[in-house]
Amino acid sequence: MTATRTAVKEDGFMVIDRLTASLQSLGTPEFGNEKAQAGAVGPALLCPVIPEDWGDAAEAAAAQGCRWAGGWGEARGESWVVNALLEKSGDYLLLRTVLPPGRTGLPSHTPHFPGAARPERHTRDLLGLKFIGHPDDRRWVRHQAWGEREFPLRPDFPLAGQPPAVTAPDRSYGFASAHGPEVNEIPVGPVHAGIIEPGHFRFLALGETVLNLEERLGYVHKGIEKLAVGRDPEGLARLAGRVSGDTTVGHAWAACQAMEHAAGVAPPERALWLRAIFIERERVANHLNDIGAICNDTAFAFGHSQFSRLRELWLRDNLRWFGHRLLMDRIVPGGVAVDLPAEATSAMPAAMAALRSELEELKPILDESTIFQDRVVGAGVLSERIVRELGCLGYVARACGIGRDVRERAPHAPYDRLGVKAVTRGDGDVAARLYVRYEELLASLDILDQCLRRIEPGPLRADWRTPPANAEGLGLVEGWRGEIATYVRFDGAGSIVRFFPRDPSVFNWPALEKLILGNIVPDFPLCNKSVNGSYSGHDL
Repeated sequence: MTATRTAVKEDGFMVIDRLTASLQSLGTPEFGNEKAQAGAVGPALLCPVIPEDWGDAAEAAAAQGCRWAGGWGEARGESWVVNALLEKSGDYLLLRTVLPPGRTGLPSHTPHFPGAARPERHTRDLLGLKFIGHPDDRRWVRHQAWGEREFPLRPDFPLAGQPPAVTAPDRSYGFASAHGPEVNEIPVGPVHAGIIEPGHFRFLALGETVLNLEERLGYVHKGIEKLAVGRDPEGLARLAGRVSGDTTVGHAWAACQAMEHAAGVAPPERALWLRAIFIERERVANHLNDIGAICNDTAFAFGHSQFSRLRELWLRDNLRWFGHRLLMDRIVPGGVAVDLPAEATSAMPAAMAALRSELEELKPILDESTIFQDRVVGAGVLSERIVRELGCLGYVARACGIGRDVRERAPHAPYDRLGVKAVTRGDGDVAARLYVRYEELLASLDILDQCLRRIEPGPLRADWRTPPANAEGLGLVEGWRGEIATYVRFDGAGSIVRFFPRDPSVFNWPALEKLILGNIVPDFPLCNKSVNGSYSGHDL
């Protein structure tokens, strides 16, 4: 937990402090013969609890209005360590418990936090831990690629696995069903017509009206968590930048921030401003792309072509000024890999002014297109209650009036000096998610302008120091889809022994199952694009 407590965040501090005090009275787990100690992991306060009190801790946190922000586990010797990240008003609490040798069961947090359902299934499938009271015992990540007693994240499981010559089809997954002559079951995917990653969607529809939707993801599971083991900081940063290719800056920054917390390394000022420039440019590129894609799904070809053109010009500037269209590998441990060239210093303000002018010209065209507005207004409505239950993030939450934005609620440098305000809307429909993006485009241009005016000459990278054994860190960054939370732990030689990147899509994908209800099947592509979850970021 950061030492400075501001008046704005007092409510969050009070809740976290009160919750921590009550949980610490429950009992403290042991690593071997040593008591686990409360402390800090990056910006989060660490609170150990015994396994028997794991469920009570979730119940207490839910009663205090906390948000469940992520969960992961790992093997440490003969024991299992399970973590759950909680957030309240921009302050973070990391619950941790230790399962002794021979014990693999733990109370589920899902009854208290519905958004914990899939992360707990992920941990169960890859580590073999059991969450007692979890409402869904179906496989989530592993499909049929591994046997019933094979768990890919266990230390004795080989990195390449033991794949069969042919993976059996996943025929036994129990999708919800309905019977009756008027109810249709419609399977979509996992292979799609466009050049996108795979995901399966199973609809139950009465005529064209959607009665139920179930998602089946995990088809692009890459073994990211296993691939990270043994990497040095440079290697981990490169891997993090490939968790989700459209969020390469966000994931790389979160991973580097976590490693820097663990190692006690502070990036120089110029590097921090450059990181902000990179991530805001990433935000702009993706919001332009999404707005264009939403136009495309309403058959508004003019809007699609214009926003695609603007995105392409933006990416070409990235390549010319920073050496990569997507800014991949520009953020490295301790700083950045490239500087702001003189050409960019002079040309970027003009390019931003040109983009702002075009956005101001295009917005009335969207607003006044009755065909476009008829498709997006009132489609895919998501309620504030569902957003809070699932822990949705980014524009999905902000379109429902919930201003979750790390840059405002838990600002790290240099955002602690920029005064970012979350852009919110209240209608929760496709139009609201589109216009939040639109206003965030303009806000990002303002942020970029501040960065260019305030950046000063200086070094690009701090000297790296090897962190001590078991040093751990947590990184929190507002990616373009929302909050990214990344955990790392080092061994005694400076290599990674645990890496867990939590993409915001983990909490936004389930919202799609809710907001599509009552809409017609042909509106699914539009609703889906308005959420635009990352398959790759979800399917670690």
